[in-house]
Amino acid sequence: MSLESSIRNPIDQFVLAKLETAGLSPAPEAPREALIRRAYLDLIGLPPTPEQVQAFVSDLDPQAFENVVDRLLASPQYGERWARHWLDLVRYAESEGFKADETRPYAWRYRDWVIHSLNQDMPYDRFIRQQLAGDEIWPDDPQAHIATYLLRSYPDESNARELFQRRQEILNDNTDVVGAVFLGMTMGCARCHDHKFDPIPQTDYYRLQAFLADMRADDNIVVASLGQIREHDEKLAAWKEKTGGIREEMAKLEAPKRKAIIKDYFKKYPAEIQVALQKPEGERTPMDWLLHYKAEQYLGADSYQYIAPASACVAGMSAANKERWNELHKQLQEYADLKPKDLPLGAGVADAGAEAPKTFLLKRGVFNAPKDEVEAGFPTRLDSRPPTIKPPDGGKSTGRRTALANWLASADNPMTAKVMVNRAWHYHFGHGIVRTPSDFGVQGEPATHPELLDWLASRFVQDGWSLKKLHRLIMTSSTYRQSAMVSETAAKADPDDKLLSRFPLKRLEAETIRDSALAIAGLLNPKMGGPSIFPEIPKGMTVRGGWDVTKDEAERNRRSVYVFVRRNTRYPMFEAFDMPDPYATCPRRYVSTTSLQALMLLNSELALTWAQHFAGRVLSRTGSDPASIVDVAYQFAYCRHARPDEIELATKFLDEQEARIGQRQNAALPVYPDAKPSALPAARAAAVVDFCHVLMNSNEFVYSD
Repeated sequence: MSLESSIRNPIDQFVLAKLETAGLSPAPEAPREALIRRAYLDLIGLPPTPEQVQAFVSDLDPQAFENVVDRLLASPQYGERWARHWLDLVRYAESEGFKADETRPYAWRYRDWVIHSLNQDMPYDRFIRQQLAGDEIWPDDPQAHIATYLLRSYPDESNARELFQRRQEILNDNTDVVGAVFLGMTMGCARCHDHKFDPIPQTDYYRLQAFLADMRADDNIVVASLGQIREHDEKLAAWKEKTGGIREEMAKLEAPKRKAIIKDYFKKYPAEIQVALQKPEGERTPMDWLLHYKAEQYLGADSYQYIAPASACVAGMSAANKERWNELHKQLQEYADLKPKDLPLGAGVADAGAEAPKTFLLKRGVFNAPKDEVEAGFPTRLDSRPPTIKPPDGGKSTGRRTALANWLASADNPMTAKVMVNRAWHYHFGHGIVRTPSDFGVQGEPATHPELLDWLASRFVQDGWSLKKLHRLIMTSSTYRQSAMVSETAAKADPDDKLLSRFPLKRLEAETIRDSALAIAGLLNPKMGGPSIFPEIPKGMTVRGGWDVTKDEAERNRRSVYVFVRRNTRYPMFEAFDMPDPYATCPRRYVSTTSLQALMLLNSELALTWAQHFAGRVLSRTGSDPASIVDVAYQFAYCRHARPDEIELATKFLDEQEARIGQRQNAALPVYPDAKPSALPAARAAAVVDFCHVLMNSNEFVYSD
């Protein structure tokens, strides 16, 4: 490919200028089979079917690849794929973490919000505003409230009674995430002292933190229309009227034990927190209100079931009271049909009130060692102007998060667009133009193509902050369409491919490997959204917090983005293939190569089940001809036809494996679509299962080139 003929858009001009300086040339365009597989895995995280590959290979339209990209960007599967990248960044999880690792039952709504927002191509500036201040800017939109789960996704130790320390740790976590995710700045390094390398004074850390100072968890966001709420409230009122006497008597019976449980829980708080929690509403300071909301989850009138459920109260009753309580409980059950189902809820954050507690610079970052008071402000290296903070009407919020969100989402902000386009580049090429996506500072790697990065950031804003337009721009460049072929000259001059003289090989993420295996096996359930699933885990494995395997197999076979994320127990297959720790933001997944990965795909019952279904699909399209079997299997697994030497080698394997299987019993047999019977001898069919199993455990299957 000549340098001039390889220019499809301005991206190529920037890249070629660097290559020319280094005396290098771009690699030739990738084979069409490899190109379409690359695009599918990049944009929707699934391989194309043999029919989709053949249609593209046969399409003579000069815009054929652009058309493929457009179709993939319009697919709802795009949001499922790219949501996973964002969830890594915001340390998304559905449990608290630490010792108990309790479940957060409504966290999945944020995951669905991210998927939906990406599919709708929500402009990135609005995407930022909703996640940092959706409750303030769009108070009547429940989905905007749910978007704030980004700030609620912090790990939290529910049993820790030092609420001042818990609050500070949450503030630190969110400050670090905001700085890293949106600004590419390691703000956390300035928590205890001035940053050792970048121009970030410690004061800036707490100035940024002050925007979040009044934030509290809101785990009761009602996700329903006004009509649904009105109907629910009317039914609930009727039920309460019918059952008032029964419930009142039950509560009296429960009261002694419940008071004892709550008193015991309450006295474990430090003395100053006990004082704050007992203050009348009119005397509470902004900090008192924050402490109140933090404790209300356990001590509030509607929340005591968390630490003092009815079962615990009944256990402490006398025999007579217990008998009476059971009688009342039976009476209450007679009215169960009148009680409406709970309204659907979501989780996010809100402010405790219209006034925020003061923020102080902390000596060495210690929560109870305050020094000078600081006001909310932006990192001075980026903007030294004081923020404009306007509390929304209603007196329920400070407006601080809105001020921060508007500044981050401004076209005048020098970092926000640059950081995001670098992330998109990273996910497409396996490394960013800045190879440390959340660290643009001195300790991060310098940009390989700084002019290209600036141009992309400017173009991103001009295009209305559209991520889909950014994807299309990147993917329709010749730079993206290069093959992964390495020339001897480039290998010596640019061994790390920083100049992009070829397309880099990329190991697929754990979720994409699982989804691809389910897809070629014909098992992938395309159902979108809703509560998370719990796939099978190894026998004997125990999970603190619970892992109740989803009973319906079809539900278990949904896409991996819907697998429950428990902080202390990552799904074993995902952990083996380098799923990040959900305690912290992850800008790039590290790629390891371990024997455990091969053993996971070779020995797990799930992998064998996938291979059986894969083999069944192959045999349902072929007869007994080994060349046809091998070729069709390659088309499913690798999106290409098998070469003659591969057919010869695979045929030999099938023959030898058939002979081995004939000498043993209980070999795994194919599972055919619609129970179509096999025309092959059992040993031969089982050999095909083993062959398909091998293909799924190969480098070509788990890598994109």
